[in-house]
Amino acid sequence: MDKVFIKGLNIQTTIGFFQWEKEIKQTLVIDVEMGWNTAQAAENDELAKTLDYAQISEGIAEFANANPVDLIETLAERLAAHLMARYHIPWLKLSVGKPGAVHNAQTVGVEIERGQR
Repeated sequence: MDKVFIKGLNIQTTIGFFQWEKEIKQTLVIDVEMGWNTAQAAENDELAKTLDYAQISEGIAEFANANPVDLIETLAERLAAHLMARYHIPWLKLSVGKPGAVHNAQTVGVEIERGQR
């Protein structure tokens, strides 16, 4: 299976368990690999037959901001389900990182894989 990917997508959103986190925007870094047959798009150079990574990138930020949660685990699960349903993606691997959340760590986060390859 081919993949369409987005790496290092920085978004600003409200996320966190503590009250002070609910009052600010924080940076999350999103990586997503999406299983897709790219041959159909390549055959006639048609954007409509592939996953539009610009549209998906905007949609990720919009989804995160419209659906604030406490945990990055919750965001990852809900975002994966949303992307798979909206774009009919059969498989994806998604990581959500929260840089600066732990002192002396570059980033912390979760990575999930959903669907069938």
